[in-house]
Formats: sequence, structure tokens, C-alpha cells
Amino acid sequence: MRTLLQVELDTTTSNQLMAEGRIDELMNNVLGQLKPEAAYFFPLNGRRCMFLVVDLADEASIVTAVEPFWNQANATVTVVPCMNAEDLKTGIGRYLASR
Repeated sequence: MRTLLQVELDTTTSNQLMAEGRIDELMNNVLGQLKPEAAYFFPLNGRRCMFLVVDLADEASIVTAVEPFWNQANATVTVVPCMNAEDLKTGIGRYLASR
């Protein structure tokens, strides 16, 4: 299931991770585990933020995908199922065929 994760790291917690040199370890571990097809990093609402497009096996996989952000970075995470253009075309075709 293609999923967009919007992750906003808590500023105080992420500042501490930066000062301690642990932010690199967190990001390497999470990106290595999730293997995103796309990853974008930017400031948002005064926080360090990222969009990750990941392929989750099922809904239960949300737990393992977001726990490291919650546990280690006190992050706010938004999880949104999403499609690429090919998925959208397939969905429209299915809809039109079902009418």
C-alpha cells in the first residue's frame, strides 16, 4: 500500500538529537527500514519536516513505520494512502467499468 508519511520532528527533541550527533543514526535507520520511493526534507511550521512515500505491506505496518519517529523524535506523523498516476488511471478505469 503506497503511503505518504508527513513527519514533523519536535524542535526541542530534534535539536537535542542534532547536538548529540544522533539524528544521522535515526534517519539512516528509519530510511533503511522504510526504503522510501521518494523522500523530501524541508522546514514547516518552524520544525524539521519530511515527506516519505513508502510501500507498506498492510495497515498493521503503520505501527513499525511511525514508532521510531514517535519514540525517538517526539514527532507528529500524518499517514495518508496515496497513488501515482498509474494507480489513478487504474482506479478511474475500475470506476468507469463498474457503472
